[in-house]
Amino acid sequence: MAGDISPPPSLPKYLAEGLPKQDASTLEATREFIDELIAEMERPVESGDLPDDATVVDDDPDGYVVEELVKCGKDSCRCASGAEGDMHGPYEYRYYRDDDGTLRKEYVENQ
Repeated sequence: MAGDISPPPSLPKYLAEGLPKQDASTLEATREFIDELIAEMERPVESGDLPDDATVVDDDPDGYVVEELVKCGKDSCRCASGAEGDMHGPYEYRYYRDDDGTLRKEYVENQ
């Protein structure tokens, strides 16, 4: 390893061993890529991330609460046709990004 530099304990072994073997140009490109990954993970939920048919009921820095009509998944149910009048709901869901930046959705129970 270069000099007295130690990798963070959380860094996977293959990165801790492989990164010091790279040239400066590759490390710069890697840094740019990592910065882009971090920016994407920290990107707030935007209205364009939501389903087209969702109605926004509340928004805040952590995400959106929307109303959606949904299918239950049963082939024999009326909602299987996908016609708006046959769908279930509307139900409220909160869209947010988890720690790894993945867009998630959770049911919001009515109080």
